[in-house]
Amino acid sequence: MKKLFIVTIAVVSASVASAQLRIGGRSINVEKAVQAASDAATAIALTDEDVAELCRESVEWMDENNPIAGPDTYWGERLARLTEGLTEANGLPLNFKVYHVIDINAFASGDGSIRVFSSLMDIMDDDELMAIIGHEIGHIANHDVKDAIKTAYLAAAARGAISSTGGKAAALTDSQLGDLAMALTDSQFSQAQEFAADDYGFKVCMEQGYDPYGMANSLQKLVDLSTGEKASALQKMFSSHPDSAKRAARMREVAREAVSPEIIPMIMIE
Repeated sequence: MKKLFIVTIAVVSASVASAQLRIGGRSINVEKAVQAASDAATAIALTDEDVAELCRESVEWMDENNPIAGPDTYWGERLARLTEGLTEANGLPLNFKVYHVIDINAFASGDGSIRVFSSLMDIMDDDELMAIIGHEIGHIANHDVKDAIKTAYLAAAARGAISSTGGKAAALTDSQLGDLAMALTDSQFSQAQEFAADDYGFKVCMEQGYDPYGMANSLQKLVDLSTGEKASALQKMFSSHPDSAKRAARMREVAREAVSPEIIPMIMIE
């Protein structure tokens, strides 16, 4: 039986029933972190190594609590084929796995982990899926997810959910780690961050020989899922993320310019 686990492709998160990981009510409100500059939070000196470890532990926790499609499955083999040449982002080694769940999503972590949902793979062709994978790599390369989990940790410390010891990051309990994992997967990126990740995904598609319209088509497909009479409450949440329709239109224009550059008249010299 498929377990239900919701994260973010930079699009959606929600609470779910009959799931190993519940998202929503218990997640940390990242947006309030900036206003939560209490002594408990500001006293914690999180190094890059601390943040990387938090990311790694969060992903390990999620891997342990969600069904993974093995390398011999259709989804595992397909993801391995698509990501064969994608080994690092700015020197950080990448690793990929498939969560065999019924939700349509994917996410990245600051330790180089990228997790793709099998149901997302079921609705995307290879060009579209490569664009999404490239987008997630972009969030890693641009340090978006590291910044998000650092902000979530400090927000939790500010409200007393996580304590500090000697001004350093505290060891997390299983429950706290689950909350932090949810905050990571709940992260809402800015429009500028999303645009930059879209551009990165487009570049990956071009470098790997995939359709330059893959990014625009994948975003449009997600927009289409969020509209219409058959759209579920979950699917409608796609539309709450930073203007997916605008992003789709923008990437369509980027692709059009890439494949149809303006023709410069040739000057005949006699």
